[in-house]
Amino acid sequence: MSSTTQRIGTGGGRWGMRADVLRHGDGHDGSRVGYIELFFDLVFVFAVTQLSHSLIAHPDLTTLLHTLILGWAVWWLWIDTTWVTNWLDPEKVPVRTMLLVLMLLGLLMSSAIPEAFEGKALLFAVPFVLIQVGRTLFTVWAMGRHWPENAENFVRITVWLGVSGAFWIAGAMTHDERTRLVLWVVAALIDVVGPRALFWVPGMGPTNPHTWSVRGSHMAERVSLFLIISLGESIIVTGTAFAELELDATTLLAFLAAFASTVLMWLLFFDRSEQSATAYFSSQTNPGMVAQTAYTYVPFLLIAGIVLTAVADELVLLHPLGHTSTWTAALVCGAAAVYLLGNAFFRRATGGRWSVAHLVGVVVVLAVFLLRDALTPLALNWVTNGVLLAVIVGDVVLARRGRVQQQPEP
Repeated sequence: MSSTTQRIGTGGGRWGMRADVLRHGDGHDGSRVGYIELFFDLVFVFAVTQLSHSLIAHPDLTTLLHTLILGWAVWWLWIDTTWVTNWLDPEKVPVRTMLLVLMLLGLLMSSAIPEAFEGKALLFAVPFVLIQVGRTLFTVWAMGRHWPENAENFVRITVWLGVSGAFWIAGAMTHDERTRLVLWVVAALIDVVGPRALFWVPGMGPTNPHTWSVRGSHMAERVSLFLIISLGESIIVTGTAFAELELDATTLLAFLAAFASTVLMWLLFFDRSEQSATAYFSSQTNPGMVAQTAYTYVPFLLIAGIVLTAVADELVLLHPLGHTSTWTAALVCGAAAVYLLGNAFFRRATGGRWSVAHLVGVVVVLAVFLLRDALTPLALNWVTNGVLLAVIVGDVVLARRGRVQQQPEP
């Protein structure tokens, strides 16, 4: 019997929801992604679109920094909710109702993304904090009678989210953009540190990490679906931009380069990394800590790489020839480097060795950036795609020669 089954639903609490809304059972039925979870994800399709379009509309370093901060908040909200639905059954009416309320608040929050650092800061921050704190309090109530150890964990999480939430709200209330940025960076850092600190709270101490007995297949599938959402946004950006351009050979080559980059990113993660990670999860005695690194922190690098690639692809589609600006080159090469690095970290976090092919690919892509003055934007995009393809081929070759271990380390 899995550790999940042993720890969940043991009872012992004297307070909380009387109905048992926890997930139970092993195998596919106990870890199945519910339709309501997929419905919930639709809000984040919109959120990712808002993030990429904001950077396309304002291609500068300030907007890039804003996009990263807001993108982190969107990702953190989504992954925190995924942890909750890993333990609570989304087919139960109270949990389903909670997710629908979160969807409404998430839609409000996402609508404010383009102007979150301007006149709609409160419209972004208030729903964000309500989602984070409200969902966590609901989970405390849902687990109180049926899994008191994890309910106590969520009490600690509520404290941490309350502190970070104060900074999110304070940042939204200030009229100075720099002050808002500083306060929101502090809030994001508090959110980042919390899980690593095991949500330590004075008088309560830290959470026992063995409490985080996650269902690995559910967590892996949910994160994979979010990556698909992000890749879908890349397809939408490419298709929309191409539809508005006059058809000629250069435009067609730029369109093919953009599509190729999306396909290559899909292959880099789903052809090898995702499969080995799912197998690694099933062999772990403390999967919660693995999930914290591999499925909570690392995927943000992958998502950032995908979103930045979508922005870069549109820039190349609009201006494929002529001089390659530093901004365009930085997006094309930087996005590829971030995505490769994210894949390398993911491999390492799920039991593999550091991928030589991925790390070499990062170095080569950064070297290509130095050649930007000798290449048109279109040529630069194709060269970068060539590096990604070489990484895929090199990874397969090295694996076949036994130089890269795909099995979990002892």
